[in-house]
Amino acid sequence: MGKRNVNTTLQGALILSVAAFIAKLLSAVYRVPFQNMVGNTGFYVYQQVYPLYGIGMTFALSGLPVFISKLIAEAPDLPSQQAVARQVYRWVWALALVLFGGLMVGAPGIARAMGDVQLAPLIRMVAWMFLLMPELSVGRGYHQGQFRMLPTARSQVVEQLVRVVVILVAAGWAVTHDWSVYRMGMWALSGGTIAAVAALVVLPRWRQPEVRTSWRLPHLGRRLLIEGGTLCLLTAMMVLLQLVDSFTVKNGLVAGGMADAAAKSLKGVYDRAQPLVQLGLVVAVAFATSLLPALSEAQHQQRPKAFKRLTTTMMRIALMIATAATAGLISLMPWINRLLFGNITGSWMLGVYMLSIILATLIQTYNSVLQSQNSYRLTVVALVAGLVVKAVANHWAVVNFGASGASWLTVISLGVTFLVIWYGSDVTLRTGIWTRSYIRTLLGCTILMVAGVKAAVVILEHWWPALATGRLAAGVGLLITIPIGVAIFLGLALSWQLLSVREWLAIPHAETVLRLWQKLSQHGGK
Repeated sequence: MGKRNVNTTLQGALILSVAAFIAKLLSAVYRVPFQNMVGNTGFYVYQQVYPLYGIGMTFALSGLPVFISKLIAEAPDLPSQQAVARQVYRWVWALALVLFGGLMVGAPGIARAMGDVQLAPLIRMVAWMFLLMPELSVGRGYHQGQFRMLPTARSQVVEQLVRVVVILVAAGWAVTHDWSVYRMGMWALSGGTIAAVAALVVLPRWRQPEVRTSWRLPHLGRRLLIEGGTLCLLTAMMVLLQLVDSFTVKNGLVAGGMADAAAKSLKGVYDRAQPLVQLGLVVAVAFATSLLPALSEAQHQQRPKAFKRLTTTMMRIALMIATAATAGLISLMPWINRLLFGNITGSWMLGVYMLSIILATLIQTYNSVLQSQNSYRLTVVALVAGLVVKAVANHWAVVNFGASGASWLTVISLGVTFLVIWYGSDVTLRTGIWTRSYIRTLLGCTILMVAGVKAAVVILEHWWPALATGRLAAGVGLLITIPIGVAIFLGLALSWQLLSVREWLAIPHAETVLRLWQKLSQHGGK
C-alpha cells in the first residue's frame, strides 16, 4: 500500500510538473507576438499592470493550492477534508475581498504612483480576477490533497490557453480598429478573469453536502498567513521584482530628463526581457528539479547521504544549464532582439537582465531543496532582503544609469537573495556542491562557447551582410549559431567531465547524448 501511495504521489507530481511547464511556456511565448502587434508603448501599458495580475495568478495557480493540499492531506477522512476546505474557503474569501476592494478603491492612487493615471481602469479590470481566486485555489488544493492531480493540471492549462487567446485577439482587434493602447490593455487584461472562469468550468466541484464532524484546524488564519503567504511569496519572486519596476522605471526615466512618451516606449523595450528570462528559467528549473520527487523521498526516509548527493546533483545541473543559456542569450542578443522584436534597441540592458536567469534558477532550485525539508523562513528573509535592495535603490539607479540601471538592480537584488539563502542554510547542505574544479571547468566551457559563437557571428555577417539588418536573416543566423554553441559547450563539458556520469544520467534524455558521445569518442580514437 505504501508503495502504491508513493507511486501515486510521484505520478501526480509529474502531471502537475508537465502542466506547470506548459502553462509557463505559454505565459512566456505569447508576449512576443503581442509586443509585435501593439508596439513598445502598448507593451509598456500591459506590463505596467501585469505584475498585479501575476500576483493573483500565483495565489490561484500554485501558491495557495499547494498549501491547501497539505491541509487537506492532514485531515483523517472525507468529512474532515470537507470541513477543512470550508474553513480555508472562508479565509481565502476574506483575503480576496480585501484585495479586490483595495485595487478597486486604490486604483487611481496606484496608477499615479506608477506615473500614469490612465492605468487606473486597467488596474480595476485586474481586480475582478481576485473574486474567482477562492473557488480556484480551494478547488485545486482540495483535489491535490486527495492526490487527484489531473483536475488541477487540466484547469491550469485551460486557464493559460484561454488567457493567451483573449490577449492576442484583443491585440489584433485593437490594431485593426485603431484603439488606444489603454483600451487595448484593458481588454487584454480582461483575459485573466475570462480565463479564470474557463478554468472553473473544467475544474470538478469540490463541495459536497455537509457532514457533521468535530475536526477543526487550529490557528488556520495564522498558518494561512505564514505558510501559505510564504509559498505565494516564493512563487512570485520575479513578478514582485517586476512590480517594483512598474513603480520606478518609467518614473525614474522621466526624473532623469526623458520625455514622458519616450520613457513609456523605453520601458516597453526594457520589458522585452521578461519572456526571455521566463523561457530560460522554465528550461533550467525543469531540468534541475526533475530530481525533486527523489529528493523528497530521501528526506522522508531519512537518508542524509542520498539527500546530499541529490542536492549536489540538482545544484550542479541548475548552474550548468542556466550559465550556458545565459551566455548564449547574451552572445546572440542583437540577433534575438531583431528576430523577436524587429530591432536591436536595448540589447545591452536586455543582456544584463539575462544574468538574472542564473541567480533566479539557483534560488528556485535551492528553495526546492529547503521546501523538501519543510524549511521556509530563511527563503522568505532572503527574498525580502532582495526586494528591499531593489525597492530602495531602483529609482536612483534608473535616474543615474537609465533603464540599464534597473537591469543591474534586478541582478544585484537576486544576488543578495541567493547569498542570504546560501550562507544562512545548514553548512552540510552547501559544502562540496561546487568545487573549484567544477567552477573552473564551467567557466572554461562557457568562455570557449561564447568565443566560438562570436567567431561564427563575425564570419556569417562578413559572408552575409543582411544578417546585420534583416529580421528573417537573423532567424537563419540563429538556426546556425545556436547548434554551434550547444555542440561546443556539450563537447567540452563531456570531454572535461564537468559532471559525473551519474549526474549526466539524472538529466532527462541525457542517456542518448552520452551514447552518441561514446560512439564519437570511439570513432575519433581509431
